[in-house]
Amino acid sequence: MFDTRPDREAEVVLVGRSNVGKSTLMREITGHKFDTGGKPGVTRQPNHYDWAAEDFVVTDLPGFGFMSGVDEEYREAIKTDIVQYVEEYADNILVGVLVVDGKSAVDIIDRHSGPDEIPYDVEMFHFLRDVDVPTVVAVNKMDKVDEKDERLNELCDRLGLYPPWKQWQETVAPITAKNGQISSLNEAVRTHLHEQNRDDLFKFF
Repeated sequence: MFDTRPDREAEVVLVGRSNVGKSTLMREITGHKFDTGGKPGVTRQPNHYDWAAEDFVVTDLPGFGFMSGVDEEYREAIKTDIVQYVEEYADNILVGVLVVDGKSAVDIIDRHSGPDEIPYDVEMFHFLRDVDVPTVVAVNKMDKVDEKDERLNELCDRLGLYPPWKQWQETVAPITAKNGQISSLNEAVRTHLHEQNRDDLFKFF
């Protein structure tokens, strides 16, 4: 399992498929650039960014799901590591941010939905909630989506949240990380931080 975590009490984690813009979002939140590869799945270890004074760390976990040139066994191993990491630190994780690609998420979920298959994004969303991690879905790349409300409603439907999406603003946050448009995510994260008496961390969001 990943063993790079700094010794910090409070944590916010980013999880999601490869190539949905997690590293870009991490850069927006922390103000620091992280190595990202041109190919999906290049981030194989978590990226951590921590602050000693606040005893706080933001972690970008490796992307899961399809990666070109990576065999299934390795993909499954990464997913297992992510699940084990979240389970181990669930009590420390104040918010789990599931990052999805607003343009393709619904199509990918539909393509992988079947009697024997649960799409990774849906599975991860319910897993985070099952381990009592307050969860926000950051719907990234919204600048590329035309029918925004319709698309967000469809995504809510796939996640088991009754549309319209606007009633889930503490759970669903449409963003465009590369343009720095992440205010809806910051507001959602702050809602969960406030509920856990961590208003001191608002300055990061």
